[in-house]
Amino acid sequence: MTAQQAAPQEACFALIGAGPMGLAMAKVLKEQGIAFQGFELHSDVGGLWDIDGPRSTMYETAHLISSKKMTEFADFPMPEHVAEYPSHRELRQYFRDFAQNFGLYEHYRFNSEVLSAEPLGKSGEGWRLRWRDGEGAEHEGVFAGVMIANGTLSEPNRPRFEGAFTGEMMHACDYRDPKVFDGKRVLIVGAGNSGCDIAVDAIHHGLSCDLSMRRGYYFVPKYVFGKPADTMGGLIKLPMGLKRKIDGMILKWFVGDPQKYGFPKPDYQLYESHPVVNSLILFHAGHGDITVRPDIARLDGKTVHYVDGTSAEYDLILTATGYLLHYPFIDRELLNWQGDAPHLYLNCMHPERDDLFVLGMVEASGLGWQGRHEQAEMIARYINGLKSGAAAAKAIQAEKAKGFARETGGTNYLKLPRMAYYVDKASYRKAVTGWIRKLGGAAQ
Repeated sequence: MTAQQAAPQEACFALIGAGPMGLAMAKVLKEQGIAFQGFELHSDVGGLWDIDGPRSTMYETAHLISSKKMTEFADFPMPEHVAEYPSHRELRQYFRDFAQNFGLYEHYRFNSEVLSAEPLGKSGEGWRLRWRDGEGAEHEGVFAGVMIANGTLSEPNRPRFEGAFTGEMMHACDYRDPKVFDGKRVLIVGAGNSGCDIAVDAIHHGLSCDLSMRRGYYFVPKYVFGKPADTMGGLIKLPMGLKRKIDGMILKWFVGDPQKYGFPKPDYQLYESHPVVNSLILFHAGHGDITVRPDIARLDGKTVHYVDGTSAEYDLILTATGYLLHYPFIDRELLNWQGDAPHLYLNCMHPERDDLFVLGMVEASGLGWQGRHEQAEMIARYINGLKSGAAAAKAIQAEKAKGFARETGGTNYLKLPRMAYYVDKASYRKAVTGWIRKLGGAAQ
């Protein structure tokens, strides 16, 4: 279909995505007086938290794994009636209320899929964006810059196994309802937060449930002393070595030793990978409701052979093996990919261009949406600072151009795709809020 030429919008940024990060950026751009046009594939806001979205990876029993108080936007708290660990439906409503409250709906083109984003020249010379609307018509327009906020959890990381499985096989991205497990012998591959949550569903609906794990995890209960566990930490700032010792001791008090239930011992230190926040998986393991298995060696019909020489038969294999960063509408070289993720200053700023930003490509235990709101504010203030010639903006420009490292706080994160954009919360927020203050903002 022939593209329809839209009117040039040289002073307007294109913002791709209306999930939590896209909405945070839209709100801040509006507050800072920066013109933008939002694009959203779905018919409403909320991103992956809207289970009806075309690329949502949500499932019916999903809840937030961090508490609402540690996750919500500071200037838009969740209502009191919302659960401490909200369901995906409560969160979908929260984001719709957020967009309504801050007048963001009018700034978005919904049912609009971005097809390509191409620079017209060097930084500052504009970008050509192509998109398809809900009727299938294609359009294009010229924008001052591009802000990518299409999420990090939509492109499945599908594992490859030796041999073939003749039963059902699916990835967690396609899982919606636990009824799919009814009357089946189930194997869950991957024991991250989604894998453990889905395994609990399978325990209640399937004939049996096994859990295949390549490595061990640290398990964190959802409640400590009757309060959400994530509200108990951070009251006193400690060196990482001491924090690991204290938190490790607390976990032993409240969790015990997962190895006695067959879970492998982690071969890394606490906080070098994300912990599993689940109070039920160990409960069920202790009751014999689930069998922990090692990594898969090969598949043969309905039989799964494991690396320890054991085997078992299954009707359904669900792979909860995570997601890959996916920006299909823009050339990889433009994003400065290095390894499993784009290498960007503070996970969002291109080292050479000042008209291209990747939003929300940041993960840290306890960062919450407020931490992402801070990222958005830094970017907006940077854009305005460049226009006014602010010294702080020039300092950021020089800092990101000369080379930089990820804000890991000295933590050696596992070399895995999902950890490629992990940061240390304290170090990251200190850097971001420091720039906000220098750019004239009052960081919270």
